[in-house]
Order: sequence, then structure tokens, then C-alpha cells
Amino acid sequence: MRRLSRSLKIAHTIIRFRLDTFFDDLSLPWYLRILLYLMPWRYFIKATQPRGARLRMALESLGPVFIKFGQMLSTRRDLLPDDIANELKRLQDDVPPFSGAQAQQIIEKSLGKPVSELFAAFNVTPLASASVAQVHEATLVDGREAVVKVIRPGIVKTIKKDVALLYTLAHIVHAAWQEGRRLRPVEVVAEYEQTLFDELDLRKEAANGSQLKRNFEDSDILYVPEIYWDLTRQNVLVMERIYGIPVAEVDELRAQGTDMKMLAERGVEVFFTQVFRDSFFHADMHPGNIFVSRDNPVMPQYIAVDFGIIGSLTAEDQSYLARNFLAFFTRDYRQVAQLHIDSGWVPAETNVTAFETAIRSVCEPIFNKPLKDISFGQVLLGLFQTARRFNMEVQPQLVLLQKTLLNIEGLGRQLYPELDLWQTGKPFLESWMKDRVGPKAAYRTLKQQVPDWLDKMPLIPQLAFDTLQQIKNQPSQSRLALSAQIKQDEARRSKLSRKRLIGVACIIAALWFGHEPSREWMEQLSLVGWFIGGLGVYLFIN
Repeated sequence: MRRLSRSLKIAHTIIRFRLDTFFDDLSLPWYLRILLYLMPWRYFIKATQPRGARLRMALESLGPVFIKFGQMLSTRRDLLPDDIANELKRLQDDVPPFSGAQAQQIIEKSLGKPVSELFAAFNVTPLASASVAQVHEATLVDGREAVVKVIRPGIVKTIKKDVALLYTLAHIVHAAWQEGRRLRPVEVVAEYEQTLFDELDLRKEAANGSQLKRNFEDSDILYVPEIYWDLTRQNVLVMERIYGIPVAEVDELRAQGTDMKMLAERGVEVFFTQVFRDSFFHADMHPGNIFVSRDNPVMPQYIAVDFGIIGSLTAEDQSYLARNFLAFFTRDYRQVAQLHIDSGWVPAETNVTAFETAIRSVCEPIFNKPLKDISFGQVLLGLFQTARRFNMEVQPQLVLLQKTLLNIEGLGRQLYPELDLWQTGKPFLESWMKDRVGPKAAYRTLKQQVPDWLDKMPLIPQLAFDTLQQIKNQPSQSRLALSAQIKQDEARRSKLSRKRLIGVACIIAALWFGHEPSREWMEQLSLVGWFIGGLGVYLFIN
């Protein structure tokens, strides 16, 4: 009954915001187009706002799960038109909080003790609220200040129900719209489902935060709050409380004398360090999750929170991206095309020259701007869109990377409009490539492998002895194999001789039966002769 009610609400939302107009310009089958024009609301409810705005408002009206889905869709600029992606980017995850008393019950049930024993103080009024969880202030028994993140009650059922409906809509789009298959709606929903359920297990977020903190231990560019593991469970996370200025509060940052150029450049450094040094990057770095420490405005330090979405790259992905960026900014489009083919992301039979030409046609207009105005994110987006025309599969890890890069780049230029992202990032990329392929890299690889060699060294004598034994026994094994082969050949020849002997006998019998008949029964036997003769010829030939 609830599912039916939810389905009816979605249908009402589609009608109210005239989402059916998204199908007007599509090449639909004739019967679907007739059905579309027979919808009565098309003649009573006018679509007065742009399609992107209507889609955004529809998702907002459907609640938190659909809002988050819209937020995720806004990062898929490889799949969506710019007007829709830009509008979806405006979605705000502003959800009313649930009862503080209810949050307290969840904490006590998960940790097995009353809140009064777990904390010296606990504020039942939420500090912040989002679609999946909300946050409360607390003080640990040892006096340290903390925040407690609690998963919304009943959110699992809500998510499962809404995701099932999203799957239904995705299958309809896939079946009814040929262009919709290229957008791969079912895969997009599956990716969203995985992201949502990962966020529901706060132990995963805590583990991500701990790893990120280790990566930036004693760093002066990024601070990560401490996770209190003794008080963390699947639906409860307790971590150090941080105090800082939200990074979007530019006026407040300037008021305390923050070096905005340094802050913007350090943001780029944080990104490249996470991606290329650690291959472990915070993939949800929107302004709501980033703060700036008040301690040292001249050498500002970032503070990151909310580690539910983390990206990672393989060594091959890292090398591919670094070499692509370097090739792009030297306009070596042949190298860019070849890198795509060598990586296996574009089919091996792709025409390199045609691919190079397509990349050049997309990128040359970008490079007509001053270098400081060139967007890394737009370069990456142009690359993916061009490669898709050559059957490149969308790589999920690169979609996360693109989203993060666009966030960092937009944030950096908001803080310091003159930020030259290329000038900031190029030395890092060149240094990383040099370190990766130079003598240092060879020495590091050798150093890593030596312990493994030492561990296997005692086994080498036995391995050598076994190899020599195999070589020694090889002639006798070969003789046995040859003897078996000879026996098989003799048996085959013997069988062939018997077949031919029977075939000759059949032919002689046929000749006898085919002799001129003098009686009626002999006429019938002549037919048998023809059959036996044919069988004899077959046996003799085969």
C-alpha cells in the first residue's frame, strides 16, 4: 500500500512539473508518441520554467533520497546536458531534523549504555541535519569536545523503496528511449544505490577518515579530525569536534587576514597530493564539508569532514591522468589519443589519427584562452565526451575524480579569481612523473622487492634441483610419448585396412548382384547390389 502511495506521488510530481516534456524531442516509437500526446494534463498544465529548473524542483519535492540522486546526477556531466547539470548542482540537502530523543535512543541501543555514562554532556538539539544522518554536540568523559553523527531511523526502508522506484523509472527510460540507453540509466541508479548504502555504514566513513588522517599526519595544509573508535558503530559515529570558518564564507576569511592566494593554491596542492601521492582522495569536497582553521591566517590550513565518499586510483590510472594532463597542456594530441588506446579504455582498433583530430577540435578552442583561465575540469570533461564517441566506457573512478576536480577548481577560483591552476599543478605533476620513472623509482621498487627475494632464497636450491630432474627425465618421457604415438598410428592403419578390405568385398558382392538378371527375384537383388556397392565405395574411400 505504501509503495502504491509513493508511486502515485511520483506520478503526481511528474504531471505537476511537466517532466513529460523531456520526451518531446526524442525519437520515440510512434505508439509511445501517440500515448504521450493523449496525456490530458498536457493541455491544462503549462511548462513555464526551463526543463532543468522543473527537474530540480521535482526532485526536491520527492524528498531526501531523490535530492541526493539529483546531486549525484549533477556530477555526471559526461551524461547530461549542461543546462540540466548546472540546475541540479543547485540542489541543497536541507532536511528537517528528527527527534533528539529518538537520536539518543539510537545511540544508547548501539553503544549499550545510557548517554549519561557515555558522555559528560550531550545536546539533544541537532547541530546539523542531512538526508541520511544528523549531528549532535557532545563532550567526552575526559573533557574532549566531540560530535555524534546518527543515522536517521527508518532510512534504510525509505532508501530501498525509493531506489526500487528509481530502478523502475530507469528501466522505462532504457526501454522507451533509444538515446536513453547511451545514458545507461540502470547503471547510474546502481552506482547511486551503492553510494547510498556505503553512507549508511558509518564504520566505513570512520575508516576513511582514519586513513585520510594518517596520510596527512603532521601536515600543515590539511587537518582531519580524530575518530573515536570506541564510540563508533554502524549507525553512530563519534569524532573530534573542529572549529573553523566555512570555506564559502569568503568575507569572514578576508576579515581575519587570510592569505587568499595561498589558501587557493593549498587547495590545489591538497587535491594533487591525495590523487597522485596517496591514491586516496576525499570525493565529496563541496564547501559544506571544508573549513579553514583560524590558527594561522598567513599559512592557512584546511579542515575536512564527512568522509562517506572516497575515491581511489590504480597506479595505471594515476600514470594515465598525469601523462594526459602534461600532454594536453603541451598540445600533444597524438600522445593523448595513443594513451587512451594503450590504456584499453578505447578499443585497440580505433583510428589514432581520427581520434587525434577529434581531440584537437575540442581542445584548441579551450587553449585560445589565457592559461590561468583554462579549466582543468572542462579539459577533463571535453576529453571524456570526445572519447565516448569512440566507444570509451565511462570509468566510475574518473567520474569521482572529475567531480572532485570541478569542486576544487571552482572553490579555488572563488577564493582567488586569478588562480592559475596549471601553474600550481604542473610542477607537482612533473615531479611526480620524474619520481615515478626515474632512478628513485627503480631504487624504491628494488628496495620493496628485496625482502621478498630474501624470503624465497632458501627455496631456490630445491627449485633448481626439480628443474634439473625435469630436464633429465625429458628424453625418456619423450620416448614414451613417441612409443604411444607409434602404437596409435599402427592401430589407425590397421582399422583403415580392415575398412578397405570390407569395402572391396562389398564392391565384389555388388558386381555379382548387378549381373544381368534372368529371373524376377534376381531383379530385386540387383537393387540390393547397388546399395552394397555404394557402401563399399564409401568404406574404401574413407
